[in-house]
Amino acid sequence: MERFEKIEKSILDAYREKIWDRFVSGVHKYELIKDGDSVCVCISGGKDSMLLAKLVEELQKNGDIQFEARYLVMDPGYNEINRRTIENNARLLNIPVHIFETEIFDSVVNVTDHPCYLCARMRRGYLYKEAQKLGCSKIALGHHFDDVIETILMGMLYGAQVQTMMPKLHSTNHLGMELIRPMYLVREEDIISWARDNDLHFIQCACRFTENIASKENEHLSKRQEMKNLIKDLRKINPEMEMNIFKSVENVELDNIIGCHDNENTYRFI
Repeated sequence: MERFEKIEKSILDAYREKIWDRFVSGVHKYELIKDGDSVCVCISGGKDSMLLAKLVEELQKNGDIQFEARYLVMDPGYNEINRRTIENNARLLNIPVHIFETEIFDSVVNVTDHPCYLCARMRRGYLYKEAQKLGCSKIALGHHFDDVIETILMGMLYGAQVQTMMPKLHSTNHLGMELIRPMYLVREEDIISWARDNDLHFIQCACRFTENIASKENEHLSKRQEMKNLIKDLRKINPEMEMNIFKSVENVELDNIIGCHDNENTYRFI
C-alpha cells in the first residue's frame, strides 16, 4: 500500500471519530456543501488546509453529497524551501493542486499597522477571484474549532465585543461567492496528532513579518498565541471551558444584554 493510501485510511480509521465524523457533522449541521456545488479548497501549505483537502476528497468518494472540488494554492511570495515543501506534500498526499502566484508578502512587508490583517484580506480577495476563474462558487478555508474559540476571546478581550468566526459567509465584494469552514468542529490537537502519527511535516506561517519576529531574541507572543495559552490555563480549571465558550455565542440571552448592533443600527435594551 502506498504511503498516501495509508494516510487516507487513517482519516477513516484511527481518526474517524475525532476528525472525520466531526468534519462531516459540521458540513451537514451548517449546510456548507450541497449537491451541485463547486468548491475551491484553498491550501496555504499548513497542516489545517492540507488535511481539509484530504477530507474534501474523502467526502467526494465516501459521502452522500454530489459536488465538484478544485484545490487551489496561492504563492504570496514563499521562499524556495516553503514552496517546495507545499509541492512535495501535495504529491505525497495525491492532491491535484492548481498553483498561482501573487506578490502579497512584498506588499505588506513594511506595513506596521496590523500587517497580518491586511495580508489576510488581500489573500482572500485573490482567492475569490482565482476560484471564480476556476468556475467555483465557494472557497473552503482550513479554520478549525480552536480558531473559533480564540476569535471569540480576542473579540471580547481586545475588541470589546461579542463575535465569532462564522462557519460560512456570503462575500460582499464578490457576487455569488461564499466562504465556508468545513473543519469548524475539528479540534487542533487532533489535527496535530494526525500529522504526527503520519510523519507529515507542513509549513508554518511563512510571511516575512513572522520570520523577522522569530529572529529576534525577545520574541513577543501574537494575540492568537496569547489566547491559546489562556485557554490552556482555563482548561485546568474546567475541562468543558472551550465548549462552553463555543456555545455561548449561540445561546445569547437577549433579556440579559445591554445592547447590540448590526451593520446599520445600534440597539440599547436598558
